[in-house]
Amino acid sequence: MRREPRPAEALTAWQHPFLNVFRHFRVDEWKRSAKQGDVAVVTDKTLKGAVYRIRGSVSAANYIQLPKSSTQSLGLTGRYLYVLFRPLPSKHFVIHLDVSSKDNQVIRVSFSNLFKEFKSTATWLQFPLVLEARTPQRDLVGLAPSGARWTCLQLDLQDVLLVYLNRCYGHLKSIRLCASLLVRNLYTSDLCFEPAISGAQWAKLPVTPMPREMAFPVPKGESWHDRYIHVRFPSESLKVPSKPIEKSCSPPEAVLLGPGPQPLPCPVASSKPVRFSVSPVVQTPSPTASGRAALAPRPFPEVSLSQERSDASNADGPGFHSLEPWAQLEASDIHTAAAGTHVLTHESAEVPVARTGSCEGFLPDPVLRLKGVIGFGGHGTRQALWTPDGAAVVYPCHAVIVVLLVDTGEQRFFLGHTDKVSALALDGSSSLLASAQARAPSVMRLWDFQTGRCLCLFRSPMHVVCSLSFSDSGALLCGVGKDHHGRTMVVAWGTGQVGLGGEVVVLAKAHTDFDVQAFRVTFFDETRMASCGQGSVRLWRLRGGVLRSCPVDLGEHHALQFTDLAFKQARDGCPEPSAAMLFVCSRSGHILEIDCQRMVVRHARRLLPTRTPGGPHPQKQTFSSGPGIAISSLSVSPAMCAVGSEDGFLRLWPLDFSSVLLEAEHEGPVSSVCVSPDGLRVLSATSSGHLGFLDTLSRVYHMLARSHTAPVLALAMEQRRGQLATVSQDRTVRIWDLATLQQLYDFTSSEDAPCAVTFHPTRPTFFCGFSSGAVRSFSLEAAEVLVEHTCHRGAVTGLTATPDGRLLFSSCSQGSLAQYSCADPQWHVLRVAADMVCPDAPASPSALAVSRDGRLLAFVGPSRCTVTVMGSASLDELLRVDIGTLDLASSRLDSAMAVCFGPAALGHLLVSTSSNRVVVLDAVSGRIIRELPGVHPEPCPSLTLSEDARFLLIAAGRTIKVWDYATQASPGPQVYIGHSEPVQAVAFSPDQQQVLSAGDAVFLWDVLAPTESDQSFPGAPPACKTGPGAGPLEDAASRASELPRQQVPKPCQASPPRLGVCARPPEGGDGARDTRNSGAPRTTYLASCKAFTPARVSCSPHSAKGTCPPPASGGWLRLKAVVGYSGNGRANMVWRPDTGFFAYTCGRLVVVEDLHSGAQQHWSGHSAEISTLALSHSAQVLASASGRSSTTAHCQIRVWDVSGGLCQHLIFPHSTTVLALAFSPDDRLLVTLGDHDGRTLALWGTATYDLVSSTRLPEPVHGVAFNPWDAGELTCVGQGTVTFWLLQQRGADISLQVRREPVPEAVGAGELTSLCYGAPPLLYCGTSSGQVCVWDTRAGRCFLSWEADDGGIGLLLFSGSRLVSGSSTGRLRLWAVGAVSELRCKGSGASSVFMEHELVLDGAVVSASFDDSVDMGVVGTTAGTLWFVSWAEGTSTRLISGHRSKVNEVVFSPGESHCATCSEDGSVRVWALASMELVIQFQVLNQSCLCLAWSPPCCGRPEQQRLAAGYGDGSLRIFSVSRTAMELKMHPHPVALTTVAFSTDGQTVLSGDKDGLVAVSHPCTGTTFRVLSDHQGAPISTICVTCKECEDLGVEGTDLWLAASGDQRVSVWASDWLRNHCELVDWLSFPMPATTETQGHLPPSLAAFCPWDGALLMYVGPGVYKEVIIYNLCQKQVVEKIPLPFFAMSLSLSPGTHLLAVGFAECMLRLVDCAMGTAQDFAGHDNAVHLCRFTPSARLLFTAARNEILVWEVPGL
Repeated sequence: MRREPRPAEALTAWQHPFLNVFRHFRVDEWKRSAKQGDVAVVTDKTLKGAVYRIRGSVSAANYIQLPKSSTQSLGLTGRYLYVLFRPLPSKHFVIHLDVSSKDNQVIRVSFSNLFKEFKSTATWLQFPLVLEARTPQRDLVGLAPSGARWTCLQLDLQDVLLVYLNRCYGHLKSIRLCASLLVRNLYTSDLCFEPAISGAQWAKLPVTPMPREMAFPVPKGESWHDRYIHVRFPSESLKVPSKPIEKSCSPPEAVLLGPGPQPLPCPVASSKPVRFSVSPVVQTPSPTASGRAALAPRPFPEVSLSQERSDASNADGPGFHSLEPWAQLEASDIHTAAAGTHVLTHESAEVPVARTGSCEGFLPDPVLRLKGVIGFGGHGTRQALWTPDGAAVVYPCHAVIVVLLVDTGEQRFFLGHTDKVSALALDGSSSLLASAQARAPSVMRLWDFQTGRCLCLFRSPMHVVCSLSFSDSGALLCGVGKDHHGRTMVVAWGTGQVGLGGEVVVLAKAHTDFDVQAFRVTFFDETRMASCGQGSVRLWRLRGGVLRSCPVDLGEHHALQFTDLAFKQARDGCPEPSAAMLFVCSRSGHILEIDCQRMVVRHARRLLPTRTPGGPHPQKQTFSSGPGIAISSLSVSPAMCAVGSEDGFLRLWPLDFSSVLLEAEHEGPVSSVCVSPDGLRVLSATSSGHLGFLDTLSRVYHMLARSHTAPVLALAMEQRRGQLATVSQDRTVRIWDLATLQQLYDFTSSEDAPCAVTFHPTRPTFFCGFSSGAVRSFSLEAAEVLVEHTCHRGAVTGLTATPDGRLLFSSCSQGSLAQYSCADPQWHVLRVAADMVCPDAPASPSALAVSRDGRLLAFVGPSRCTVTVMGSASLDELLRVDIGTLDLASSRLDSAMAVCFGPAALGHLLVSTSSNRVVVLDAVSGRIIRELPGVHPEPCPSLTLSEDARFLLIAAGRTIKVWDYATQASPGPQVYIGHSEPVQAVAFSPDQQQVLSAGDAVFLWDVLAPTESDQSFPGAPPACKTGPGAGPLEDAASRASELPRQQVPKPCQASPPRLGVCARPPEGGDGARDTRNSGAPRTTYLASCKAFTPARVSCSPHSAKGTCPPPASGGWLRLKAVVGYSGNGRANMVWRPDTGFFAYTCGRLVVVEDLHSGAQQHWSGHSAEISTLALSHSAQVLASASGRSSTTAHCQIRVWDVSGGLCQHLIFPHSTTVLALAFSPDDRLLVTLGDHDGRTLALWGTATYDLVSSTRLPEPVHGVAFNPWDAGELTCVGQGTVTFWLLQQRGADISLQVRREPVPEAVGAGELTSLCYGAPPLLYCGTSSGQVCVWDTRAGRCFLSWEADDGGIGLLLFSGSRLVSGSSTGRLRLWAVGAVSELRCKGSGASSVFMEHELVLDGAVVSASFDDSVDMGVVGTTAGTLWFVSWAEGTSTRLISGHRSKVNEVVFSPGESHCATCSEDGSVRVWALASMELVIQFQVLNQSCLCLAWSPPCCGRPEQQRLAAGYGDGSLRIFSVSRTAMELKMHPHPVALTTVAFSTDGQTVLSGDKDGLVAVSHPCTGTTFRVLSDHQGAPISTICVTCKECEDLGVEGTDLWLAASGDQRVSVWASDWLRNHCELVDWLSFPMPATTETQGHLPPSLAAFCPWDGALLMYVGPGVYKEVIIYNLCQKQVVEKIPLPFFAMSLSLSPGTHLLAVGFAECMLRLVDCAMGTAQDFAGHDNAVHLCRFTPSARLLFTAARNEILVWEVPGL
């Protein structure tokens, strides 16, 4: 029977199924439409018909408009608008749509390639529609390409308004098409057409084809997508790109919507409101694709939503304004609060995040992942249910849905709601989860429970949803709530097609005047339901699209207030209605048992309290008459009924309610109970925020979650015990275990509300400030109050302690500031200062801030417009900054909201202001360093900076924003949602590995960025990545190999067999171990298998004004020798014994050395530290790879001609560091492997070194090798898999076929870290747990493994029948593996693998090369040593040896035959200067040698030469060079020494320390006879001693010496130590710099006497200008200044010439000829040139950058 249309439908029926807009409004007559400017009808060859051409230089002056007048309206109600157009080449175009909402609000929606970013107001949406070829060097926004094609732009107007403005679409009011474009027609329809599908294809696919009238013509045999473009916006794609729409020139114009192609046809034609991006998505598949690939199932364990970025979406794009999540719909559809235009929805198990730019400032992206949530409920505590398998509990925590595995405590999350979740329902098969959020109008979501993917988002017809219930099959969802008039409403939705790509359909709606408190769909009939409420129990039925209900005859119980209901299921699961009974409970204690078939009450019982005489508590419960106990919830299993009541008891009854089986008392009223499907566990929730379950078998109650019942105000963390403290508006202070997220302590104050909290850094104590002004300390051991101080008159607003725990500070709302001494547990008040802090400021974790070194205290005050910095110990005011005057462009007075210190080395103070800015100030001078404008529309109450200054964390409304602080031109923040109320506090954990945010609940986030303990603090911003190949960044899995892991040996019972080792290491020989971890579990650091990481951030010589390139005629310096080997590389040494070629890396240099003569060649050109080398099999070509530098976006690979030492090719393969290189056996191919960030494998043809093939790896890979017996096969090893690649060549093209084989469990836990091929077809692989496993490459199976070491195997080499293994423990072992081939055939009982030899080296093995017989070889270790190994002799000889750590000083013997170096590794090494061979080494364990001096020649005979070395413990040691022994140890300083020098006669030693003291000591007796404290307070950086030659100084003495300190002061002294005479000659003070440009560190203050003029003194240091200052001691004035390009880090003056050497932090060395006034710059260092020293003869110059030493020869001397 045909349904008559409703009145509203009848008015729009003429528009169905579609409407031709141009024809209906007769555009050709221009009566109902208007044209302006150059508009003409032309014939298009592609469409073979007439089209309208709109062109002109000004878009606003050339257009077609429908209707003609703005007072008219088109009145088009079709959901979809189809625009058939083609942009004119190299032109801009604009499309304006005026859309009217149902509330008659007119919104303009515009699309154009003029727009550079998305913009949104209440009445205008602007979307960038970019039509441009994909080129890496051009901006995405711009002109249309020359080959632009006809495009079908399909706009879902309903979704556009719903998603972006939370409005309901009414009709399309007007359209304006502006120049420059061709337009064929416009159509509207309620149907979603698929333009590429023909009628024949439609019959087999669930899509609607494009009507013939609307379709583009497609010639026979051609593909629609080869000729046209289809743009659907918002997109329904599962993977949405993070860039504006772009049409690539790669054939065909494709945009990758994820990691792989997205071939059409789409399985769902209609565009869903839950899948979209802000910019339209071009859905152009591969032309060869014939159908959509099936989506891979997602893993179960961790479910939430996150951002993923494909390789194709990583090109640079502009920054965008944010579509913030606090709009009405809250962008809830996107699952993320988009800080950029492009909002991302994905299916990955990560946290939602949105990026605003493409500058690579974050590693990885996203940088945070939600790990745990502390909290339960929010909107209510009735929503908690079991999964059907009983393994997990599902419950809401405000806006987050949590799935908690009850056995392991693991949490996973459903993120996307932007308000508190008010209702939950789960179907019977754990397939669909339904949720509704509380705020009206209620938005509902349907989730795939297994994957966590949001299948559908829709608005409920109800204003507020109170309850949801699924049918058992999940095909029906019922909800109960209130409409906007407050009437009760019941809605039934059909959800059966959602999982198949369909939509939720409203089946029926019904209003009822009866109260509904609970609603359930019956298990026996999906069309039947039941409800209960005030005075009614009703049975419902869905039939014929109508919901009807009838009441149950309650008789005398008709006035009861019913609260919950449950169905009893038969034990045999009989689905008949007669098999089920309905149980209903009431607030009066009644439980009614209702027959659903007869609709009558069969039994009525009542729960009553029974008290013993004088007893205060109920002793038992009975059912009788009298006052009952209010029952809030019940749940029924086949054997029992669980009842939760407001008296706090959970009771289990048999179904006849004869007696109580079990009961559990709670701390608050029980709000919900739920029996598990197996009936063995009963879940209960209380209104006080507790969630747990009662195990009926063990009769033990298990607490699952506790929660604050009000917003959390502040938090604090304690590192040693891993504890978290929170204070809340519920007047409680709670202590949590961060590992388990369980509550440990609960301190409640009924009268005094806690406001602030902080831990004592060292003791088990925390401090809490209260609203009364009291500050109390609590003992965590005794769980009691220790001390209380009431020095404040108002509520405590801030509380913080110094890092050493000696001082505590508090502030109050009346403006007072208190300082406490916490040196002992009975802490006391030191000072109370009134009117210091801004009064009436709200309590905030960032109200007070103490610097990381504990020296400074900052706060907002005394007014809102000022920030004050004080000395923490003295409370002396050091700085006051007027925030109100910082923004001169603003018309309103700005005020400060929160303060935060950066790391002490940076000296930054961060201030968030009321004008939505974060201002970065210099904590000393108060000057503005940088500013982050528009961080949030509302002021930020809390902010914090990570210890390494990489990430700035801001509490921004209901979101968390993470900024890339290291990048000066910040690309914008990542934004994370999940909180439903404003975030009050954010903080990094003490280990910087986690982030906590507190508001409605406490969220624990994992920081996914790798730890960079060696990284220096940021200075200059890194360059944005503009090149191709910027793929997804590192995740948690890819970093696993970089972390220490416990090695637990596990026996192997199954195949592959574990063989015994027939040789043992020498007795007691445990190799080089770290004794500091003795007694701890054994850990292994896989230095040999980790991704290459430079020791420090590489810097490149800056091309800045003032730099002097070498002249064409030749340089003043020639690099003679390099001392050191890069031990942090991998496979960065090669040796060919047949040719004698030997090469290794040191920083950025490839060093080619003759092992016989020691002569070196240095191949330079890399801009960053070299990570690996590869030598071709012909030994004619060497390839070297380096990482990225601050000036390059990609790493370099240089291909060198071995014979000539020239670079033949330079390629840029990867955006991240190259981990491995390998040549094919025929040298025709070179394979490069990206590190764990890049994960790319690339093949290069060695003829031209063009890229042959490249692929993205799914997991981190640690090694790659070609099969030496087959050039068409290579293998990769990584996390749990061995990947075999087969190279297939078709003409000039090479394709890769992959076969992945998992590592058997019997091999043991760990990763595959190394590999090498053996005899065919064997492959040997090493693991991170010390195993070596053997694979049959033909069969693809692992048939053998043995324990080769107790550390990770980082290197394997095979030749003949011998295998060499090198491990992270430093052990190098030789194995006889000749019997392994027999084991492959005979099985495990044939023979064993024998260990022939073992050597223990000084570090983890990272590189090795052996001869063919494996008798001798060269091995490199992480200690920076290259060893020559002879297995025949069982010896290891040191070939190349450098310092492990930073080289602090180089000194020379008087005869210049030797030199000595000292390092932070505690060693003093003496070298033969001619050959640079190590002669002597003095080693002091566990100390750093910071300074060194060689005794002068006049101190005695040459055999009495001595070295004076200063150490970090304040000791000074005297070493005899001739006797190679320590002569004397003295302790002249209490702190670390910084410089040391001998007097001119060698009988006195002068030493300076970091506190500014200069000690004068006798090196023979060890007595210190004078201490000078003139420089106290600043470290002594230089002591320089010379003979007093100038007699015009007017002082007596034999020596003239100076001391320079870090406060830019230089003192000059004349002394005669034999007469104990010392007199000050001059005192120089230089001004502080206005700005510091040395990466956050002040450069050192250095001074030296001029060797060619005794009256001159040269000084460099931080100052107003970058220069060398020459000061005349006689004239007492500066006589000359030599400009420098940067601040100097080191200084040396040539004794024999007028040459001056200056080293810079920019990895550059400058040589200045002071006589000629010329200069020349030299590169080659990989780090800051912090040391440069001329030899006494000035023939050589030594420079040092970290641990590498370069020896330069000065020609002509």
